Amino acid sequence: MKNKIRKIAKNWLPPAITRTIKKLNGQSSFGFFGNFPTWKEAQKNSTGYDTSTVLEKVRIGATKAKLGEVAFERDSVTFATPEYSWPLLASLLWISSQEGNQLNLMDFGGSLGSSYFQNKKMLAHLSKIQWSIVEQQNFVRTGKKEFEDNTLKFFESTEGCFKETSPNTALFSSVLQYIEKPYEILEKTIALNFKYIIFDRISFIPNGPDRITIQKVAPKIYDSSYPAWFFNKEKFIKFLADKYEYIAEWDALAGTIQLNDTVANDRGFIFKRK
Repeated sequence: MKNKIRKIAKNWLPPAITRTIKKLNGQSSFGFFGNFPTWKEAQKNSTGYDTSTVLEKVRIGATKAKLGEVAFERDSVTFATPEYSWPLLASLLWISSQEGNQLNLMDFGGSLGSSYFQNKKMLAHLSKIQWSIVEQQNFVRTGKKEFEDNTLKFFESTEGCFKETSPNTALFSSVLQYIEKPYEILEKTIALNFKYIIFDRISFIPNGPDRITIQKVAPKIYDSSYPAWFFNKEKFIKFLADKYEYIAEWDALAGTIQLNDTVANDRGFIFKRK
């Protein structure tokens, strides 16, 4: 009966009514959907997003965080009270304690400083912080113009970042799953010989091969859909195992994530070079 209702809704009913029926049948209109054979196939079934629109929303939120008008910004959404990823913060402090009370970090895909501003207060006692963000060109341009200072820097490539600031720590927070070839990025990171690598908010399926889905974002954040990976955890850890020691793991922000036919998990990890 449910399948019949879904079929009628898909073919005949207006979108607003279709969304209501999905909710009544235990489905959300937003989240992660599908199991696509290739990234390009998922792209064909996505709307993509207007990067200028996303950038402007992020810029407004990040500016408020910088000025102290809000506690922090994440994915363009602002939060009035602090909300820490305590395992991530503990990882940053653990690294700093081993590096002379200093933190020199490359934040890959770090937007306009989301993680930096979120954790800035808790890291203020360190003797030195160098937080370098690698991002898309338009984000870097805005970052350099409106947010960069002696502590926070912006770069268009990992190589450029590494050459200028020599970071010993790489942070990937909710970013690898949105890149077409994530293992190529990992290979570059390993080749640059970072001493520590941190992953936070990275998604894994319980078994089977890596999976390509489409994430449909709620319009209240920004109206878009785009491809997203769910990784095989064993394969992911094994990819780093030759050169990096597995230190710790934690439940990340999203916790469990409902896919069409399974439940995935949002995780965090810290690795140290052998």
